[in-house]
Amino acid sequence: MTHRTMAELEAGLEGILGAPKDAGRLDAIVARPAKGERRALDSAGLSLAGGLEGDHWALGCWKSTEDGKPHPDVQICIMNARSIALIAGARENWLPAGDNLYLDLDLSPDNLPPGTRLALGTAELEITDTPHNGCAQFIARFGRDACVFVNTGTGKAHRLRGVYARVVRDGHMAVGDRAMKVR
Repeated sequence: MTHRTMAELEAGLEGILGAPKDAGRLDAIVARPAKGERRALDSAGLSLAGGLEGDHWALGCWKSTEDGKPHPDVQICIMNARSIALIAGARENWLPAGDNLYLDLDLSPDNLPPGTRLALGTAELEITDTPHNGCAQFIARFGRDACVFVNTGTGKAHRLRGVYARVVRDGHMAVGDRAMKVR
C-alpha cells in the first residue's frame, strides 16, 4: 500500500469534517482475535463482560485495572470511517489500523465528549476520556505523515485517530446500522 502524503491528507480533511454529528452509520466491524490478527465481521455482539465478540480485549490489553483485569475504558476502539478511508483507501486496508468499529460520525470532543452515549444496533457504548493516538505501528502501516496528521493540530483536535468507549448495554450490531448519540 502506498502511504498518503501530508498534502493528500490535508486535501481530504474537509470531507472528514463533514461527518454527521448526531446520527451516523457503522461502516465496518473488526475483531482482533489475537495480537496482529484482524477479522472483518458483518455483525457482532457487544457485552460489558467481553467487549466485542471475538476480540482479544477480554483476554488482556495494554491497560489494566488495579486487579489486573482489562480496563473497561479501552474496551472498544472507534475510528472515523472517513478518516481511515482517506488514510488507507479501500476498506480491506482499514483492518491493520487495529480499531474495532469504523463510524461515519463526528468523533470530535465537542461532539462526543467523554460520557456521551452511542446506540449501535441494540447495544450502547459510552465514550471514555482515554486518549487514542497513533503509534509506531500506525506509522509502519500508514506512514509518518498519516500519524502526524491524526496526532497533531486539526487531526488531534477532531480525534481523527479515534476514541475509546466502554459497553454500557449488551446488544448486537451489524454493518450499516445507525450510530446515534443517545440524548
